Amino acid sequence: MIINNLPNHVAIIPDGNRRWAKDCGLPTFEGHRKGFDALIEIGKKSRELGIKILTAWAFSTENWDRSKQEIKYLMELFELMIDKNLEEALKNNIKIIHLGRKDRISKKLKKKIINAENKTKEFNKYYLCIGLDYGGRDEIVRTISKLNPPAGGQNSNLSEYLISKNLDTKVLPFTDPDLIIRTGGEQRLSGFMLWQAQYSELMFIKKYLPDFTPQDFENCIKNYSVRQRRFGK
Repeated sequence: MIINNLPNHVAIIPDGNRRWAKDCGLPTFEGHRKGFDALIEIGKKSRELGIKILTAWAFSTENWDRSKQEIKYLMELFELMIDKNLEEALKNNIKIIHLGRKDRISKKLKKKIINAENKTKEFNKYYLCIGLDYGGRDEIVRTISKLNPPAGGQNSNLSEYLISKNLDTKVLPFTDPDLIIRTGGEQRLSGFMLWQAQYSELMFIKKYLPDFTPQDFENCIKNYSVRQRRFGK
């Protein structure tokens, strides 16, 4: 099916893995594994629909407060996720972009991310952004720190344009998400893409991520396609 008025950039806050596992009487890691599987299928549907950029927030800067056991499992799952996405990227001309910090994740995961970014850096048909150790406030702080002179100095050239061109999303042809989808029923952004989400359309889905299907994703895109965006005008 052809959908008119497609978004160029869709971002997903994939929530509900742990609650899904609890409701199913399963270990937490099963929820994360099923959520990962759901994201892979959503990525395929996104490309099938012709959406150029898909962003998924996998691990926030606040998620380090979780148990060591859960974090260890997540880091191992992210390694598999990078491998799987790289495999898909090489077949489908997808540029992989990491959003967030690389200094706190495991060395093995960092190496895999850098390898995936390097191997896909020339691709431009589709873009897959993966938020790992990402937070909107942290991104802005890191960006301002790069642009500002040492403490006590002034940067009179600082502007919205300059900041936008130095965020983690700077290499994207469309940096700001047209649509942000959050699964799991919560109705907040939790600090996700604070700078870029100024005029993003928002959809909050009750289903937990493991139950969120490619058809659900397509329905969100159809919903977006009939919205009228005014950008403050």
